[in-house]
Amino acid sequence: MVINEILLIASILLIAAIILNKVGGKFGVPSLIIFILVGILAGSDGILGIHFEDYMFAQFVGIVAISYILFMGGLSFNTDELKPIAAEGTILATIGVFATGILTGLCSYYLLHLSLLECMLLGVIISSTDAAAVFSVLRSKSISLGYNLKPLLEFESGSNDPMAVFLTLGVIGLIKNELNLTGLVFDFFKQMILGIVFGYLIARVTVWFINKIKLEYDSLYVVVTLACVLFTYSAITIIGGNGFIGTYVCGLAMAGMMFVNKKTLVKFHDAVAWIMQIIMFLILGLLVNFKDGFAYTKQAFLIALIITFIARPVAVFLTTIPFRRSFREKLMISWVGLRGAAPIVLATFPLAEQIPHAMEIFNIVFFVVLISVILQGTTIPYIAKLLKVDAPLEVNHDSVLEYNDKDPNNKMIEFTIPKNSQAIGKQIFELNLPKDTLVSLIYKNGEYIIPTGSTEISPCDVLFVLMNKTKEQEVFDILCSETES
Repeated sequence: MVINEILLIASILLIAAIILNKVGGKFGVPSLIIFILVGILAGSDGILGIHFEDYMFAQFVGIVAISYILFMGGLSFNTDELKPIAAEGTILATIGVFATGILTGLCSYYLLHLSLLECMLLGVIISSTDAAAVFSVLRSKSISLGYNLKPLLEFESGSNDPMAVFLTLGVIGLIKNELNLTGLVFDFFKQMILGIVFGYLIARVTVWFINKIKLEYDSLYVVVTLACVLFTYSAITIIGGNGFIGTYVCGLAMAGMMFVNKKTLVKFHDAVAWIMQIIMFLILGLLVNFKDGFAYTKQAFLIALIITFIARPVAVFLTTIPFRRSFREKLMISWVGLRGAAPIVLATFPLAEQIPHAMEIFNIVFFVVLISVILQGTTIPYIAKLLKVDAPLEVNHDSVLEYNDKDPNNKMIEFTIPKNSQAIGKQIFELNLPKDTLVSLIYKNGEYIIPTGSTEISPCDVLFVLMNKTKEQEVFDILCSETES
């Protein structure tokens, strides 16, 4: 009976979170605030009075959720936009996070009755921008940024969690006298190198496996990628690398490769990322004791102001010196320093390690996140307009062809595959058809079939292709050009 009640409450919380998110979206309230508030309302201080204090379970859920969110962040990244911002984003995600954490820790030392190392621990826990928060806000329909700011901020948020994790574990090691500074530096480079190298290698193996296995049921490709994320994080962590950077690099590498059912898999993992966000934020909301934590709101508010108006801007302005960024662009980068689930998950690490004042640190981090998202997350569109770094809202070209039936250039064109066509034996995803082109139907062996990316082209197949008619010659060359004898 208890299990049934848990499942019932869980389903109600999920639906409530989605409905409230819909309502909150009309007023510009970021998703994660809605999800956390639902968790708080359901918690020990809320309406349902659910008592939940399992920090290890929350940490486990947080790690799994962040892994899937980071993988999706990489998988959905436009790799064409990566090259111009890769160096800048990497420096922001490493040196920028380090500088933000140190400055926040030093300032906190004069505000809190904690030791210097404990303040440094607080600083590094909240040093990174949160991928879930940034992706959620920047990919909403109301925000569009120019000057390569959006890919830069997404890349930074997706790749800076590993630095925060490393610094958090490093400072915990220093507090417990289990680590020295030399070992800390060596461990950093080891984790980063192993994470990047093996994340890329796993991506290559996964894509090769997906393309070669030719599964009978397309749904099983989803299972492959789900397992890939768990394998990437766990395997890289076990060998001493950083699992978070590994999962992000794996998704990023796969984004630049062609594989079966890629669009379908991207859409599926987008849904997974949303589910993970909701579950993670609900659990973190349940975890906080709002009444006890309310005693730390003054300190949290001051620290949130420090990280927003001092630590983050100083780190951004210093690390972007080598790059041609205007003053307005640097201010925008500084403002999109959203804290989110990652700092709250990291705040459970000191609790698990029984570090002194760990509960005080957790409560401060929680309220810093709330203040950060309310203050920054709700004002990003207005700040972008104020600084004149916004851009016209982008159109989703992948959906234009599918839904815009009033466009006179969109046509369904029929192609018959010659017996000696160079396309014979290839799967559809291997054809490299133009971007806005969809093979919607194939007449094969006397019957009509709805193809997938793994459907193989045979002689005399008739392909019905939904496309822009200006691309007709290009598609004809791909499908009907004969092989050289």
